[in-house]
Amino acid sequence: MARIIVVGAGMGGLAAASRLATLGHRVTVLEAAGTHGGQVGSYRREGFGFDTGPGLLALPAVYRDLALKTGREPLERLVGLRPVDPESRHLFPDGTGLLLPNASRGGVGQALDAAFGAGSGARWGELLNRGRTVWEATRRPLLEEPRPAVDPADPYPAPPRRGLSRLLPRGRPTLADAARELGGGPGPAALLGEYALRYGLDPRTAPASATVLPYMEQSFGVWYVDGGLRALADAVFERCGERGAEFRFDTPVRALELDGERVVGVRTDEGVLAADAVLSAVPGLGVTAPADPAPGRFTVLLALDGARPAGTAHRTVVHAADPDAEARAVFTDRALPPRPTVQVLRPDDPALVPGPDAEAAVLTVTVPADLTLAATEQDAYAGELLAHLAAAGLDLRPRLRWRETRLTATVPPPSLAGGHLAQANGPTRPGLYLIGAHAHPGGGLARVGMSASITAGLLGPA
Repeated sequence: MARIIVVGAGMGGLAAASRLATLGHRVTVLEAAGTHGGQVGSYRREGFGFDTGPGLLALPAVYRDLALKTGREPLERLVGLRPVDPESRHLFPDGTGLLLPNASRGGVGQALDAAFGAGSGARWGELLNRGRTVWEATRRPLLEEPRPAVDPADPYPAPPRRGLSRLLPRGRPTLADAARELGGGPGPAALLGEYALRYGLDPRTAPASATVLPYMEQSFGVWYVDGGLRALADAVFERCGERGAEFRFDTPVRALELDGERVVGVRTDEGVLAADAVLSAVPGLGVTAPADPAPGRFTVLLALDGARPAGTAHRTVVHAADPDAEARAVFTDRALPPRPTVQVLRPDDPALVPGPDAEAAVLTVTVPADLTLAATEQDAYAGELLAHLAAAGLDLRPRLRWRETRLTATVPPPSLAGGHLAQANGPTRPGLYLIGAHAHPGGGLARVGMSASITAGLLGPA
C-alpha cells in the first residue's frame, strides 16, 4: 500500500483518487478550496440552480468505466443520465436556423441539406469521415495511453485538390482549410468553427485534426446529468469516500517536498505531509503554466419567469455576427468579442427551478485569456449578449427575473495531433505525476477523467 497525495479535488483529482483507493492505496486529497469539483461547480439562489462550469457530458464511456472499475456498477446507478435530443439548435446571422439530432449522422446530413442546400450534408459527412480517420489514429495514443515520446503528426487526410490549387505547395492542413471544403455559404464553416471555439481553440489556426471534435459528439452523442453536472462530481466524491480516500479542504499546498530529485511529499501551512507519490493538477506544483494561455469563459446565469416553452432545445448556439472578427478579438487583440458566438443551455430539469412557472438558463461565451472585468463591465456585457440573442430571435429579456455573471479562468484545450499537446502524466520526475486539464490528454471533462485512468495505470495496484 503506497501513500499517495492528490493535489486538487477537481474532477481529475476525484477520478484519480477513486481509482487509486480502489487499487488499495492510501489516498489523501488536498484541496485549497472549501469543496470538491473544481470548475464543475454550481450556484443556487431562490430555488434556481445552475452549472457554473460545463453543462453537458460528451464521451460518457469515460465515467461509465470509472463506475465499473471502482464499484462494479453502471454509471446510471450513481446519476441520472439521459441523451440530449435534439443535440443543438443553431441560429445564424442571416436568419438561417438549424436543428441537429443527437448521435445521428444521417439526420445531421438531412438537417444541413435543408438549411444550407443540397450537398451540404454530404460534404459535412465527408469531413466527419476524415474526423473518424483522426479518431482511429489518435484514440489510443492521445486518449487512452501515456503521452507518446514523439509528438504525433496530424493524420487528417486532406481532400484531393483540383484545378490550379494542385500546383500550390501543401502545408500543414488547418481547420480553416477543412472549413473551406464545406461550401454552402458561411453557415457550415461557422458550425465547424464553433466546435473549436468552444474547446478554446482558434478556428483560424487549429490543426485539421480538430475535426475529431464534431466527429466524437455527433457519433457518440451528448448527455445531460439530472440535477446538473455537479451531481456527477458529487457522485465521484462519494465514491472516493466509499473507497477510503481522505479529503482535507481549505488546505493549499505551498510546495513539493524533495529528497534530492525525488518528490517525497508536500508542504502545507500545517507542515510536511510525506508520500510515496504525489499527483498534481495545480499549475506551479509540477504543472507548467502555458506561455500562451487558453481563452476563458464568460457566463451569465439567468433566472426566468414563466415555464420553459414546450419544444425548447436544451442547447442553442447563436452564432457570431462575424466569426473572423470574433476570432481576432479573442485570440489576437485580446478584447471582448462584439456580438459573439453564445451557447445557451436551457435544461428541462425540475431540480433547477423553484416551481413549474420558472426556468433556469446559462449563457456562455469564449473570451480572451486573463481577461479582467469589473462587476459593472460584466453586467453591461451581459446586457449586450441578451440584446444579441434578441436580434437573433431569442429574446429572454421580458422574462428575466434576475441575472448573475461569472468570469472563469482559462480552460486548457484538448490535446490534438499536430497541435497543442498537454504535459505528460509521468512520472515527470521521481515520485511526481500530473493529472487534470493541464496534463495529457488535455482539457475537457472526458479527458481529465482519462488522465486519471492513465495515471492510475502508471502507478498500478498496491
